[in-house]
Amino acid sequence: MHIARELHDSLTHQISIIKVQAEVAVHLASRRGEPVPEALAAIREASREATRELRATLETLRADGTATAPGLDELPELVRRARMAGLDATLTIDGQRSDVPVAVGRTAYRIVQESLTNIARHASTASASVRLDYRPGILAIRVDDDGDGTPGRAAVPGVGLLGMRERVVALGGLLRAEARDEGGFTVHAELPVGGA
Repeated sequence: MHIARELHDSLTHQISIIKVQAEVAVHLASRRGEPVPEALAAIREASREATRELRATLETLRADGTATAPGLDELPELVRRARMAGLDATLTIDGQRSDVPVAVGRTAYRIVQESLTNIARHASTASASVRLDYRPGILAIRVDDDGDGTPGRAAVPGVGLLGMRERVVALGGLLRAEARDEGGFTVHAELPVGGA
């Protein structure tokens, strides 16, 4: 745990600065219509990969190195457990499953896990739908409930939502968590899986 904390406090910060600065430089060059130097593109990609790898390492260290984190294969069981706990939860999987990096599978699992936990704790609802959509280069995850979410009212980000956002950003993905127009709440994430 001490090593995990030290790595997080030192390396994560420094790699994040490198990543952010590289992203800004690439964005500015593109915006100006200038070619992006190959070295800069390489720094951006290396910092993204270093961020992914560091996060995976930290999670392994925090799990004392002996446990493997759950991933995509464990999602049906997670949804089944939610049903057993009284939540009318469904799982729909669309698209052809490609070779998904372990960190992406782990993050997808954690997003669904946290979403179902939040629904059970906060939504005053009886149903939830979980949808995985394998697209070229992207794994999209969507969890909807029919609870009492009010459109236009911002969700108060608790530790769970912040953790989801950190995981998704670390992988270079996108996360949206908000009340739906038709009522209820949605969590939608898109995680890059490569190959596009």
